[in-house]
Amino acid sequence: MMHYSRVVAPAALILALAACQRHAAPPKLPPQPVKIVTLKAEPVEIHTMLPGRTEAFEIAQVRPQVSGVIQQRLFVEGTDVQAGQQLYQIDPRVYQAAVDSAQGQLLHAQGSEVTARAKLNRYGPLLKAHAVSQQEYDDALAAERAAQGDVLTARGQLERATVDLGYTHMNAPITGRIGRSILTVGALVTANQTNNVAIVTRLDPIYVDVNLPATELLRFKRELAQGRLTRAGDNAAAITISLEDGTTYEHSGRMEFSEVNVDESTATVVVRAVMPNPDRLLLPGMYVHAQLAEGTDPNALLVPQQAVQRNSHGDPQVWVVDADNKVNLRPITVSQAIGTNWLVTDGLKGGDRVVVEGLQKIHPGDTVTPADVSAPSKAG
Repeated sequence: MMHYSRVVAPAALILALAACQRHAAPPKLPPQPVKIVTLKAEPVEIHTMLPGRTEAFEIAQVRPQVSGVIQQRLFVEGTDVQAGQQLYQIDPRVYQAAVDSAQGQLLHAQGSEVTARAKLNRYGPLLKAHAVSQQEYDDALAAERAAQGDVLTARGQLERATVDLGYTHMNAPITGRIGRSILTVGALVTANQTNNVAIVTRLDPIYVDVNLPATELLRFKRELAQGRLTRAGDNAAAITISLEDGTTYEHSGRMEFSEVNVDESTATVVVRAVMPNPDRLLLPGMYVHAQLAEGTDPNALLVPQQAVQRNSHGDPQVWVVDADNKVNLRPITVSQAIGTNWLVTDGLKGGDRVVVEGLQKIHPGDTVTPADVSAPSKAG
């Protein structure tokens, strides 16, 4: 019996130790290290970026107003032309002949009118002396009036023939840059044809058309009245633009807030800006971004874009570290991007600590070890 007890006692001890190990708590993980920024309210210049496209200030299609064969092309494609400058010469011979004929008809009518007037002048005294009848005098008067009418008709025909002859000189309707010539020398053109032979575009200045929500238009008008937007004339604000390659256009322009029609399907308006274009760098159809300076927000809060996440509804949120170094998600409201930061309008305040690195390894209520990095700046 005593030998049996000595064998059982060590086995019971091993089982008891195993049971203690099964009930022991797992080792506690150390706090997750994260990098944070401490937000600080500061003055920030507010700008609004608006996408737009350039449109020609003036554009004119060159079309013939008389029919004929093109004899000469008097411009170089892609160069600047002045209003009234001759671009093409249409064969003028037929129209010169019409002018000559009309001049002959005018001279003939004027000769007849001289004869009729002289006869009427002679009949006046003779009528008083009863040397001619009243009927003969009336006939002379009617002949003189008819001769005057013939002169006017002939003069009108001459003017019309002269105008048609002038149309054989196809001139630039506006000052601008002319594109390629659609027709060559020897081509036949017809009066009032639907196809143009060239296009002249005025490039300086140039329009920038921006689609703007109607609510934004109202806000800009209020800010313009309050003096927050820099004025560039009545009901207009100063703007700058950036090009498709990211460069800033060196000249500033003005944006007019005079549009009165709202597109009912999109609730937007087309707002037109006028930009100087002395170097012809901007061309119609280019995609640009217009920038409006809205003044300075004296107490703006900027949060790095890398710290902002989106929930399933697309709403922005950030991880905030409290005084006990515990993290929680907080919904926020942002208005626009400034550099690499978001401008926060609601949900955060100065002094809040926002996680910018280590977001993937934390959960609500976790204790973290925060390491403060540089706060976001206006330069981004």
